[in-house]
Amino acid sequence: MASTVVVIDASARRATIRTTPGMILSDILQEACGKLGADSSRYGLKHKNKKLDLSNPIRLSGLSAGAKLELVQLSRSPSVVSVALQLPEIEAHSPAGGRLVEKYPSSTTLWLILRNFESMAPHRNYTARAKTRTETGGTGAGRLYHEAPVLSIMGRELTSFTDLQKTLAQLGYNAGSVLLRLTFRLSDTPIEEAMEQIERYFKSVSGDEKAGSHATSMTMPESVPNTAAPAPADEDTDAKTPPEPNTPSDEEDKFTAELATQEDNKNSVEAEPAPSAVTGPGQRPISIFKPPESSTPQAARQAFNERDYEPTVAHAKLHQARLQGSGRNKTLPSDKELADREIAKAQRVADIKDIAIKIRFPDQSAVNATFTNLDTARSLYDLARGMMAAQGEPFLLNFRSARGPRNIPPDGTEKLISDLGMSGSTLVNFFWGEGASLEARAKPVMKENLLAQANEIEVPKISEIEAPEPVPKDTTTEKPKASEKGDGNGKMPKWFKGLGKK
Repeated sequence: MASTVVVIDASARRATIRTTPGMILSDILQEACGKLGADSSRYGLKHKNKKLDLSNPIRLSGLSAGAKLELVQLSRSPSVVSVALQLPEIEAHSPAGGRLVEKYPSSTTLWLILRNFESMAPHRNYTARAKTRTETGGTGAGRLYHEAPVLSIMGRELTSFTDLQKTLAQLGYNAGSVLLRLTFRLSDTPIEEAMEQIERYFKSVSGDEKAGSHATSMTMPESVPNTAAPAPADEDTDAKTPPEPNTPSDEEDKFTAELATQEDNKNSVEAEPAPSAVTGPGQRPISIFKPPESSTPQAARQAFNERDYEPTVAHAKLHQARLQGSGRNKTLPSDKELADREIAKAQRVADIKDIAIKIRFPDQSAVNATFTNLDTARSLYDLARGMMAAQGEPFLLNFRSARGPRNIPPDGTEKLISDLGMSGSTLVNFFWGEGASLEARAKPVMKENLLAQANEIEVPKISEIEAPEPVPKDTTTEKPKASEKGDGNGKMPKWFKGLGKK
């Protein structure tokens, strides 16, 4: 018995679809997207805020007649689907149980899945099979006709070449697993014409260049098919240019600039004079700093203003802009966007020519040095080892990377910038090894001649900012109080007293 369902998109447009109990939900999605002018590969269906399995028919979906379905946008990144291909008896001799299992993105077509299973073994031929057939009453070897593959999914047969160009997502499989049963059916099309039809199809979809590479692998079938990996046909979604990655809104940029300007005006720090350079081990210029004389950090001894910790209007506007930005729906980055980000990240690393590294020793003395993009972990260890007073004692160097604390390998050949990921100004901590003696731990780490050339760490002075004078209130625009209304003395008027008498 036929019934109807209503599909509603985000702009409240409706599409009424006539259904039957055996109709697949993916067919409903495609028909609704065709009426609403949307791409069915980018959308899914929801019913009462519950995502529907598009591979189920109407009778198994639990939908009632006249149900209202929501058209929701899916993620741009395809999900992974486990595909099992059940082979027919004539092809089931190679794998265990006659079943092949592999994982594919949900944007993969059925034709490409068959071609990929073909390329896994030299004797497999699922898409370019041919069988001899003679005309009625004829003699001779006969003519080769195309034996087309037929896939059965949940009792649904996909027989034509156009049906095999559907993706797993179009059939309703965006996650989980699916079983494809493969059979072959002898067609009335000669093998030569079938290959030409396949070639013309890929030319119309992906251009002459792609079709030429695919047609090369789809030559006349021999006893052993071509094992070269097929060139996948581009889907319609791949032909579109992916959107630019999400960038902060103009409003957030404006408030960020305003906040940065306010912080710069509030915290105007005097420029710290550069300490004199000393020639260290390996003729490398270094700057040496003495350990602090007090155990209390200098930052804790600085006076501060309580008003510095009070949020301003710029802070509130920036926080509100960030909340609005985080509340917007954002699509996941596509594979191309992720590849572009990796390329841009590699380019940024390649553009770094040198970095400043500060080695902090256990006695709180420190050394600053500049390293280039050619320096390795061995160069850093050689510098630290050449400044030590206790030669031969084991030690380790550690720094905090983007993924957390990381040990620098002793005498390693990893480059500091490209391999270890150091950038900008990096702090490296010096730790004694397990076999270090107590005498070495108790004495200063650096040599005496280097400590004699050490400088004091100058803390920049922060100029005090005077608090703005409070703006006097404008009393001319203030509304009169309730007591000032009426006759001016706040008493009840005489004419009002007589209203209560009978």
